[in-house]
Amino acid sequence: MFAQKIGRSGAEQDSRQTIFAGLAAAVMLLVGMAPGSALSQSNTIKIGVPVPLSGSSANAGTDIVNGAKLAAARINAAGGVLGKQIELVPEDDACDAQTAVQAAQKLVDAGVVAVAGGYCSSAALPESTTFHRAGIPYVLDASTNPQLTEMGYDNVFRTIGRDDQQGPFAASFMKDVLHAKHVAVIDDNTTYSKGLAQNTVQALKKDGVDVVYANSITPGQMDYSPTLTRVSSLKPDVIYYTGYFSEAGLLVKEARQLGLKMTLMGGDATNDPTLMKTAGPAADGMIITTAPLAQFLSGAHAYVDDYTKAYGQAPGPYSVYEYDAVGVTAKAIADAKSTQPAAISAALHKISNYPGATGTIAFTPKGDRSKAVYITIIVHNDNFEPYQSQDASGHWAAMK
Repeated sequence: MFAQKIGRSGAEQDSRQTIFAGLAAAVMLLVGMAPGSALSQSNTIKIGVPVPLSGSSANAGTDIVNGAKLAAARINAAGGVLGKQIELVPEDDACDAQTAVQAAQKLVDAGVVAVAGGYCSSAALPESTTFHRAGIPYVLDASTNPQLTEMGYDNVFRTIGRDDQQGPFAASFMKDVLHAKHVAVIDDNTTYSKGLAQNTVQALKKDGVDVVYANSITPGQMDYSPTLTRVSSLKPDVIYYTGYFSEAGLLVKEARQLGLKMTLMGGDATNDPTLMKTAGPAADGMIITTAPLAQFLSGAHAYVDDYTKAYGQAPGPYSVYEYDAVGVTAKAIADAKSTQPAAISAALHKISNYPGATGTIAFTPKGDRSKAVYITIIVHNDNFEPYQSQDASGHWAAMK
């Protein structure tokens, strides 16, 4: 009898616990508990870093994560934010749209309050939708497709420029510096590459330059000589490739093997040291349009030293923009005095003069960087060297 009473009491207690748990869950749903709310009880503030950590762009992804680590280390050494340490949560999106959705959801489930990262626009676009639905701010460091900040999402920002800025810049360089009359533009059919190609072609035509070829290659092929032979027959003064460095190296190598003498150019996804490893001496003289590399930025000298000391090599092209993406996100968290994602997004919109390694950062109402800069660099002796820049009046001058 006594045992039966105890048994009933235990069952009643389990029932009460189940009811209380259900009520608690219901209350959380009713009050609309925001992502990251549980983090207020944690000793860390989680910031997601979605990048390609596998596939042909893994080098770029690793470089970006390294930049994020340096930013977090600096912030944490200074006491963190709101008395808590920054905890990075990297996630592999493989530069693939489907994988990116899964990666973004993993970050949401992990309790990140903000995200700083992104490389391929084809991955960043679906990621931005996932983060928007969760209300989590997403600060992009390398994804340049205009659509990312044209969808009306109030939680998407970037520390770099847009393809509709780089395209006209590239066109102006070809026309005014190279004096090109005929140009071929090749893309790789990805979101980023097609976007940059289309913006460049549009600007070239507006400037009166004859676009003799504008078409796509298929990434991952081992031989692009048929495309190059076709392009060569059209006698362009310049070939501008808007895809990624893995294919760019092979295109450059095969172009020179075929005896093509015209100027070879690439967009900002070609500015990775892998380009020279693949192309070898053929890469010498290739010109690239890009956001300024860390080694060419006066405010990034300490960053370059820290990166080289930490990782035994110079930083790649986007890690410093990721460094600033993490830094400006931490500043917004501090300004908001909150880890609530909505408050962080609101604070990011109010950032007006964040002193980043890449220069002063502020955002337009759409979330774009208000003063994005592009330059040209040239490959010389297996190194990227500064080449030409354009002032506010549109005049070109050699960089020192």
